[in-house]
Amino acid sequence: MSSRPKRLQFEWNLLVLVTAALVLFGLVMVYSATSGSATLGNANPFGYVERQVAYAIIGVALLVVISRVDLDRIRLFAPTLVVTALVLCLAVLAVGSRINGARRWIDFGPLAFQPSELAKLALVVWTAAYLSRHRPPRTLKELGQPIGILVLAFAGLVLVEPDLGTALTILLVVGAILLVSGTRLTLLASAYSLVFGLAAVAAWTSPYRRDRLLTFLDPWKDPTGAGLQNVQALISLGSGGVFGRGLGQGIEPLYYLPEAHTDMIFAVIGEELGLVGVTLVLMAFCAFAYAGVRLAIACRNPFAKRLAAGITALVCGQAAINMAAAIGVAPLTGIPLPFVSYGGSSLVVMLAAVGVLLNIARNGGRAAVAVPDRGGRDGRARRAGAGRRRGAPAPRRAGDVRRVAGSRRGAARS
Repeated sequence: MSSRPKRLQFEWNLLVLVTAALVLFGLVMVYSATSGSATLGNANPFGYVERQVAYAIIGVALLVVISRVDLDRIRLFAPTLVVTALVLCLAVLAVGSRINGARRWIDFGPLAFQPSELAKLALVVWTAAYLSRHRPPRTLKELGQPIGILVLAFAGLVLVEPDLGTALTILLVVGAILLVSGTRLTLLASAYSLVFGLAAVAAWTSPYRRDRLLTFLDPWKDPTGAGLQNVQALISLGSGGVFGRGLGQGIEPLYYLPEAHTDMIFAVIGEELGLVGVTLVLMAFCAFAYAGVRLAIACRNPFAKRLAAGITALVCGQAAINMAAAIGVAPLTGIPLPFVSYGGSSLVVMLAAVGVLLNIARNGGRAAVAVPDRGGRDGRARRAGAGRRRGAPAPRRAGDVRRVAGSRRGAARS
């Protein structure tokens, strides 16, 4: 008999099915987007997909391990994880490889790792752990210490790389966890107004980010220069029609669309598989969101509930940002489409995040329940029954009380 609670079996199955389908589909699309250009350049047409398969194997191994680890261990590991991510985000600015003007990767021999991908998951785990043991912030000052300070530190570091998409994702997922924790909407609105106001100033004072913003507003003003990627993505999507040109038959990835296998793979899907393919991908992420939200609602453990909400927002929020950029309704941010785009760090971290969701579904979020700190209490985790005095009798159930009362009335009549 399965150890998973019956009411979470559906969520577990749906998460496994959607994740496996997206990863396999991503391998097909990475090959389709890169094999033609590699062949024309006398390179190995399987080079990209072979590396992606290697990262997928590592990610699946992590998924299996994390799905079986005690949830309390993940909570206790949160400070170590967030400090490690912070150190790596600092290190990448000093020793990272510069690619296309951005310093985001640390090389480890033939492999490369992107610390900002780990930072997103680390912040989700730490924020969920913190808010499961403390009451939600009620003022901007409470929100700023320590959550706001840590979030702005990470967002600032990834903006320096520069990586606008990751900064937006960090703000999105932390906001989702705060909302689930009971933070007032008015407080979140005030905080995000302040943050986005500062971000607008920072974007306008930076030539790189200002160009990105102006290009988004009118990419056809410079279709062969700054607006090239935006314009070619729209052409790629529009040329696919309803059913697309067919797998491997896309023209844009061969000659025109930059970063077709990473940031713009959604446009390649539109060209080769048409409206049907785009709709199926969108439905897959909607199904993932549905399973994640149901899982968060079903959790009784405060840490598990916040963690499930944060990871769901991480995966689906990043997907929404990527797709919005591809269809031209948001600025280009340079973040991959989860599970589908080429990128080892993203694939490994996202599969590890799914492992956490499967862990929650397998246990039903029934690990030690963290008691929120109400100002004077320490908020240590308590297990069921820990509040009774040693040796004190367990409380009677309603049925037991009725049986005792009936036996007393029978004795009185006799």
